[in-house]
This record gives sequence, C-alpha cells and structure tokens, in this order.
Amino acid sequence: MASLLLLFVLSAPRINFMSTQLVPIGEAEWARKKLLPPFTKKTGIEVVFIGVDYGELASRVMAESDAGKGSIALISGLHSDLVDLYPYLYDLTPILNSLKGRRFSPAILSLGRINGIQAYIPWTQGSYLLVINKKALRYLPPDVDVWNLTYADLLAWLKEIHDATGRRPFGLPAGPRGLIHRFIHGYLYPSFTGYQVKRFESPEAVRMWQFFKELWRYTNPSSPIWDGLDTPLLSEEAWIGWDHSARLKPAIVERPEDFILVPAPRGPKGRGVILVLAGLAIPKSSPDKESAARLIEYLTRPDVQIKILEGVGFLPVIKEADQHLGQGPMKIITTGINGQMGCGDIKIATIPKGLGPRSGEFIRIYREAFREIVIKNRPIGSVLERKGKELRRLFSETDAPLPAPDHN
Repeated sequence: MASLLLLFVLSAPRINFMSTQLVPIGEAEWARKKLLPPFTKKTGIEVVFIGVDYGELASRVMAESDAGKGSIALISGLHSDLVDLYPYLYDLTPILNSLKGRRFSPAILSLGRINGIQAYIPWTQGSYLLVINKKALRYLPPDVDVWNLTYADLLAWLKEIHDATGRRPFGLPAGPRGLIHRFIHGYLYPSFTGYQVKRFESPEAVRMWQFFKELWRYTNPSSPIWDGLDTPLLSEEAWIGWDHSARLKPAIVERPEDFILVPAPRGPKGRGVILVLAGLAIPKSSPDKESAARLIEYLTRPDVQIKILEGVGFLPVIKEADQHLGQGPMKIITTGINGQMGCGDIKIATIPKGLGPRSGEFIRIYREAFREIVIKNRPIGSVLERKGKELRRLFSETDAPLPAPDHN
C-alpha cells in the first residue's frame, strides 16, 4: 500500500507557474494557500507558484527557449511584459476557443493578439473611471446618458451642480502622490488628440488644455492636496471624481448605496482609457502544455475571477463574473469596469515602458504642464512647445517605444 502511494505521489504532475503578478508576500501567500489548492485538489496537478520581477521572467523564458528545454509551464505578466516575449510563446487560439461560457471584452482580447497569434489570454485587469455620488444625479441634464458621457456633457453637468448649489463638485487626485498624470496622458490626451505623445503640442492639445482649464473651474480647490479620492468622496467634498478603481474601493465598500462607477467620458477622438491588463501565456519551452492549459481554464472561471477580486482586489476580465456577485460594493466596481471596457469607442492607452530609470521624467512632464497651464495660468502654446521638446528628447535618448495608442 505504501509503495502504491509513493508511486502515485511520484507520478502526480507538478508544474511551475512563474508570475510578475501576486508578487508581494501577502498576495503570494494567498495564491499558494487559497487560489491554487482547489485546482490541485480537483486535478491532482501540483502548482509551484514563483513570483518574480519582469527581468527575471524574461531572462528565464528566453534562456529556457535557447536551451530547448524548459521548467516553467505557465507564465503571467502585464501586457507590456508579454508583448516583448511573444516570439517565445505558443499561439493560444485553440485554448481560447475551448474556454466555453466566457465572454472577454473584444478590446481586451485583441491586446493579447500579437503578430497574428493569441500570445496570451487575459487574466485580470485594473483601470481608472468616474465615480458619482447619487446626489449628483438629480442635476444631470435630461438629454445626457450617465453611462455614455462626453467631456462636454461632464462640463455641463458640473456647471448645473455649481449653479444650483454653489459647490465645485469635481474631484481629482492632484496631490503629490495622486495619479492626475494618468488622467492627463492616458485619458485626456487620447480622447482629444488620439495619442499620448505624438500630438503633444498640436492644436487639438491646445483645445484639450483649454477644456481642462474650464473643468478646473468646477473642481474642488482642495484637489491639489488629495492623493486619492476615497476620503473626499466620503466627506462629500467631491460628488463626482476620477481615480483608479483600487483607490475608489474604500469609499465604495464603506457606503455602497451612495455611489456608482461609470465609464470615463469620451472626447472628439474617442474614449481614452488606461488599461492595466495581466495575461496568462505558455512558453514554447513549457514541459507540460496540457497542464498549463488546464490551469488557464481554472484561473479564468467566473467564480475564480471573483475569488481573485475578493482576495487581492484584481478585477475580472470576463462578463460572466458578474453573475457570481451579489449587489454589494464589488458589483458596483465590476459593473463600472465592464461598462467602460464594453464601450465601442474605447481608445486604449498603455503606460510607457522601456524608459528605465527615466520613467519618472515622463510623469514629471505631464504634471509640470498641468501645474504651469492650469494652476499658474501660463500660456498654453509656449508651455507645450517647451515640454514637447523634453518629451521627444526622452523617447529619443532612451530609444523607448511609444505607448499605445501612438504605436498603432
């Protein structure tokens, strides 16, 4: 009997899952103790979770490919990580087609299709969107759809609230650790110019900054000290605001009955949206492609997607996940994200990569442009000309690729 048990243990599949996601100690422990054991119990496949940074992931995948023999069965990384590695990855189209009852957003799914192959299958996502206190809805102009706002609609709505109440109801995380630079380069710029970088000082960009200055008239004057909107939302200093879903979550969890999350507005060139997308991929050197495929099937199940959301806060990528939620705060968050990713006019922006230690310069350029134009009221044209030169020099000197949508 003991020998049979030993034989079973020795013959049970064991695969390595290397990931740049769930790397912090708490998240990694959750993955090992909560996320993966049910898969092992059901399939008999033991999963060894290995959390690494991108450099280690890339070097390991490339080295195993060059050696013609690998030990990593499945990998996970951000979209930008996997784009660089696509020559070393299997085409997962057959696996994608086998995932029945799972509706991925076309915009999300298309990102994983690189040079004619489905290089990865989406796993989790994060994004930024509008949060609205329901008190603001009574002032929504009658011909405006809150789920399909334009930036002009938003401005008109804020003016209605201001004229009726005297408050400046909009909130932005413009503090030292706030994410207002993401709002500028990933939302406003693609929405008004079609690009993050290419049309930085264009006539369309000038009009965008003119709009932003008008928007600022209805923005709470405390925004420059706010690093996140959770507290201003709960104190009702902000009735409407924009921030990352993770930073909005505390307010939604505390008072879910008071808020809704809706898609970011659209501009003349579309609806600019930053997507932080993680995917699952199988290296061509994988020693067990079949077990890796079974793990992908497990990790993209609707109930497992919700388990990940509740465990570590990463948002689902399939619409069916909503069916496994109640009517609480997580439902509000996923409804907003799914609504945004389902918009037909979405223009996905990605955070630049390849800038290395100079990535902070990219952020600084947009933040300084905001401070000079909106806060200090300096001439738009001259500020953009100067900052545009800095931006082009940054990408030229680092030889970094332009981020989406510029590279399309």
